[in-house]
Order: sequence, then structure tokens, then C-alpha cells
Amino acid sequence: MLLDTLKDLCALSGPSSYEGPVRDYLLDRAQKAGVEARIDGLGNLIATKKGAAKGPKKLLLCAHMDEVGLIVKRITDDGYIKFACVGGVDRRVLIGKPVYLGNARVPGVIGIKPIHLTTAEERKKIPSLEQFYVDIGARSREEAEKLTHLGDFGVFSDEIVEFGDGMLKAKAIDDRIGCAVMAELMDRDLPMDVTFAFTVQEEVGTRGAFGAGFSVHPDLALILEGTTAADSPTTDAHRRVCRPGQGPVVPYMDGGTVYDPEVFRLLGTLADENGIPWQTKEYVSGGTDARSIQRSREGCRVGAVSAAVRYLHSPSSVASIRDFEQIEALTWAFVQAVAQGRI
Repeated sequence: MLLDTLKDLCALSGPSSYEGPVRDYLLDRAQKAGVEARIDGLGNLIATKKGAAKGPKKLLLCAHMDEVGLIVKRITDDGYIKFACVGGVDRRVLIGKPVYLGNARVPGVIGIKPIHLTTAEERKKIPSLEQFYVDIGARSREEAEKLTHLGDFGVFSDEIVEFGDGMLKAKAIDDRIGCAVMAELMDRDLPMDVTFAFTVQEEVGTRGAFGAGFSVHPDLALILEGTTAADSPTTDAHRRVCRPGQGPVVPYMDGGTVYDPEVFRLLGTLADENGIPWQTKEYVSGGTDARSIQRSREGCRVGAVSAAVRYLHSPSSVASIRDFEQIEALTWAFVQAVAQGRI
């Protein structure tokens, strides 16, 4: 079931370049589905499932395994952990957040100078990253070094909550939703051969997708993603991107890619034909693995289907469960359409 798979994936730790637990889960899913899979030099998991026919075009479905997180860069004499962000973390959301460090999942809390010690001028500004630290309860550098070390990754708390009108709160919905949809599709009997690329290091520059696109060499690629909703009441209407609960997001353009017009139109047509509500980005923003895959070798035609996610790249992303199910349905319709030669 898609929601169960998504919850399993969101509970795993996998910041950029530390995607191992996520990859292991997905590799196990691929092997149980009888799918031929390999891991390339960057750490991408590339799985090809045979379908009823070869298909008129070589099709790649792509989703990234990594999430935003932290990395340990210094341990102070009194045992606090100084860190850098891995990916685009909004430092406004960091204060007081629980985190886990390294494979040992050492618990900690992100701290900063108490507000009653700040000046009026300091309270007007967003603190610099250098002002933050992780408190792991150590009293000295020596104690802290028994628990963590330089280069250890950090991830946000993995509590997952269903609430409201079919909403889900979790870390890493971007892009475990894409991974979950692909994992579910691997279990199906496919109408054509399909390659699934679970990529690494998207959050630090779509790095894994470059290698995956080069080695797979697809004719056509569909990227499954999570995208910022920006539909909060404090956001100007003309800057709102999309809305959770209004169906899959099919972009014509974002900050890194102009999507293939025919692929964009086909996705909209398929949604309409199958009674799937859909939306596009009302404000051009963000980027996906498409920008690397599109430019690989002599070029590749690309499209994308995304979930609208509030509070993206934060410890508490929020999205619609109905949207997840509709993304799976639209992706399945797209695979069938490609097999039928509709593009």
C-alpha cells in the first residue's frame, strides 16, 4: 500500500551522500519484485523491470532518495556540536528541533542563545548558522567525541502524523513520495520495460541524476517529486506555487528545467481522461533531477509529476494523502500511454 511504503521511507535516515538505509529498503523491494537492480559508483539504485513488450521508447522513472539534513563540522571544548546544513534548510525552523546524529542515531536538540539574552537588534534578524549548535548532553569535547565525530550526518526527528482532512506530517516527503510511488509500480505487471532510478544527492545539486541519466540513456524520463506549495496565508497570492489537496502538480517550467511541451500536455490529458484533478505551478520556482537528465548525452525529453508540500525542507513537511494516490494513478496512466505509443 502506497501510504505504508511512504511512511516506511520517511522514517529512514538518508541525507545527501548518506542514502544507504533508504537504498537498502528499495533494493529489497526491487529484489522481492524480481527486478534486476544495480548500484552505480555514485550510489544511485537503478532497477529495470521487464514488461509485456520492450516499448516504443526507453522510459526512465526517477525519484531522489536523499533528504536535507545536517553535517557535523566542529565539536566545541564544552561538548556542543557545530554543524553545516546539507541542502537548502531554512535556518528559521531550526531552533529547538530534535535531531539524530550518525548511524548510531545519537539524540540531540538544536540550540541557540536564549531569547531573554538577545538584544532588541538581534531579535530583528534571522540568526546566522554559526550561532546554532546541537546539544547532545555531553559535558566536554571528550564526552562528545565518544558519541559523534566530524562528518557525521544529522537528520530531523522521524515522527509521522496523520491529521486534519487527509493530511500527513513527516520529514523527507521530498522525495520519499516519488520513491514510494516507484516502489509500488515495481510490484505491478508492466505493459513495457521500465527503468527506475532512485538517485542520490539531488538536494545538493542533482548530482546523482547526471550519472543515472548518462548510464540509462533514456528517450523519455518522468521525474516524480515533492515541490513547495507556498500556499500559506502570509504568502502573496501571486507567489503561491500550488496547493495540497488539489491533485498532482504537473509543471511546464521550474528554476532548472523547461519541460517537454508534448510530455506536459500528455500528462494533463491523461489526468483529465482518468478523472484525476491536477494543477500546475502558478509561480515558477524550485528544480528537480530533470535538469541533469534533460542535458545528459545528446539530451532527453522530460516531464514531472510532483506532490504539493507545505514547509518543504523542514522537520515537519505537510502534504495530502489523496494527492499521493493520484500521483501514483497518473504515473501509471503515463506508463500505459508510452507503451501505447501516444508520445
